[in-house]
Amino acid sequence: MALTIERTVRGVLVILGVVTALPALALVAPGRALDFSYGISPPSDPMALALLQHRGILQGALGAALVWAAFHPAVRVPAAVTAIVTKSVFLGLMAALPVAVRAGATPGILFDIGAIVLLAAVLTLHRRLTGSHGQGGGSPARLSTDGGGRSAAGR
Repeated sequence: MALTIERTVRGVLVILGVVTALPALALVAPGRALDFSYGISPPSDPMALALLQHRGILQGALGAALVWAAFHPAVRVPAAVTAIVTKSVFLGLMAALPVAVRAGATPGILFDIGAIVLLAAVLTLHRRLTGSHGQGGGSPARLSTDGGGRSAAGR
């Protein structure tokens, strides 16, 4: 059971990490990346474009941290909490905008809402795997299976 949970957590973190990192493409293809990520065209103001590209790189770093956390349980909590905080701030900023202005960002808004829910679930599962409540014990990084596919922690 623990091995199945671990694989699910890894898969969720990899998918969330890759999608979170997509705005980094604004550095090399700002038109496509900004349209895909936020439903906007590149701004004519070079400073605004540079800031959006910088934001994209920061999103890339956050996405990389989530992928890293998939395979290194010791960084799961800080990576997930950071993602939850940054995604929550984005949602708060979007909520303050008029509906017509934020309409193009609807896919990103929906992704961030879903990501927050999934990251909260990942944190809960991580706590269960690491035995924070006295159950499960051991680090998920050390889980192994016997010949029957059962995890060593579950025996």
